[in-house]
Amino acid sequence: MRRNTFSAVAVLAAATLSLAACGGSSSSGTPSASSSSGPSGEITVFAAASLTGSFTNLGKAFEAENPGTKVTFSFGPSSGLAEQIDQGAPADVFASAATKNMDQVVEAGNASNPVAFANNTMEIAVPADNPAGVDSLDDLTNKDVKVVLCAQDVPCGVSARAVFKNAGITVTPVSNEVDVKSTLSKITLGEADAGLVYVTDVKAAGDKVSGIEIPADDNATTTYPIASLKNSKNADLAQAFVDYVLSDKGTAELGTAGFSKP
Repeated sequence: MRRNTFSAVAVLAAATLSLAACGGSSSSGTPSASSSSGPSGEITVFAAASLTGSFTNLGKAFEAENPGTKVTFSFGPSSGLAEQIDQGAPADVFASAATKNMDQVVEAGNASNPVAFANNTMEIAVPADNPAGVDSLDDLTNKDVKVVLCAQDVPCGVSARAVFKNAGITVTPVSNEVDVKSTLSKITLGEADAGLVYVTDVKAAGDKVSGIEIPADDNATTTYPIASLKNSKNADLAQAFVDYVLSDKGTAELGTAGFSKP
């Protein structure tokens, strides 16, 4: 603006036009354009315990790519999470370690159109020094070998028992744990000689445990479905997170953790 060229009225008009060109601002001081730039707000994701590592990483990456969003996770056994959802627990997304538990939520009218996003298989986990000398499924039938499993109504417990059925063996556990993380903890702490967990959990444990592969003919695979929930208070953000899990970036992160494509 040149010196003394415009009147005070012209100066005011120019200032008004300048603000309009910049998009103005909302009452909170945030540019109004931001409201249409992408998802915002918070969501809570209920996810199977076996997804703890990969989903924690995906949540951080999602937040970084979508400033102004926050993803809070509640990890646990899929069966328990499904019950909580059907009882009205506030959640926006459900990622289950079994189609059975997702079907329960869908049948209750709390979700629709779930999509499979990963597969997982079982593996024998033993303490790093393998004190019981376990090297096969048959060794788990030895009464002197302390075996720990997930509870039989939890997906990892269902899969473990399917493995034993496929192998034609009977295994009596010393304890049945609430989820796969609790099962693995018993092994890393030396409170059990062996247990059946997912291959992803053996990988996540690093050098704390050793993994023993289960023959393909005996092994069991579980499929993980994901869906946004009908009672979500932020449906757009919930669906955006689901889409992110299903994206190439989500698939890559899950693959790094040891999951396979469904």
